[in-house]
Amino acid sequence: MKKYILILLCFVTTSGWSQDNPATKKKDSVVISSIINGKVLNASNNVTLENVHVVNLNSVKGTLTNEEGTFIMKAEVNDTLYFSYLGFKSIRVRVTNDWLKFGEIKIKMTELSIALEEVLVRPIQLTGYIEVDAKLIPIYDDHRYRIAGVGGGYEGGQSQPGSVTKVLNSIFNPADFLYNVFGKRPRQMSKMRKMKDDDQIRNLLQSKYDRETLMAVLQLERVDIDEIVNNCSYSESFIKTANDLQILDAISECYEEYRVLNRGRE
Repeated sequence: MKKYILILLCFVTTSGWSQDNPATKKKDSVVISSIINGKVLNASNNVTLENVHVVNLNSVKGTLTNEEGTFIMKAEVNDTLYFSYLGFKSIRVRVTNDWLKFGEIKIKMTELSIALEEVLVRPIQLTGYIEVDAKLIPIYDDHRYRIAGVGGGYEGGQSQPGSVTKVLNSIFNPADFLYNVFGKRPRQMSKMRKMKDDDQIRNLLQSKYDRETLMAVLQLERVDIDEIVNNCSYSESFIKTANDLQILDAISECYEEYRVLNRGRE
């Protein structure tokens, strides 16, 4: 009987020690504290900013600040958050242990001073004669080609003998620029897929034309992004006028087709 009582006491003691184990508490606290919150303010007057886009560059998840300028999202220590708001300078903030420990952190964004230069708009003067007016109205004649069995189409620019050749060379040459970008940057390409699946990030990109968010997530320069789209055989006019979401979709479509054509090589 005494033997059974001794075994029972040992079991109770071990259970109590495991519940009070500091390592267990520390592990549980990390899981709970991965949900962070903050408030975004105008640096000049401390007014809260609503609808600021916040993107976790590590997990590639996005959110918006509410009417009180606050946001809540999941993040871990050393994650980088990217803040973007129209008329303000975009900033990056790293998540620290202090943030997780003390709770809400205030983020201040600086307003941009934009001087608009005078733009002279020249309206098209129509004569009323169809034969004449048809020559005055500008026509965008960028052509888009589709390769059977591949999927989407390709813009070859203005009609010229080398347009189709340019399309074929850009996707079938394994040593070209696309091979160096797509084949050697699997992590960035994985993040690109996550961007397409996040509604908040898609809404953000749809209203932007500066490529800043794409540059931050994909870790590329503006010139590199333009070069990728150009090598995907999109026209120069598309590159200049497309919003960031259209650019993301163009690169993503080109990447998926690249993977199909280079499946054996990868």
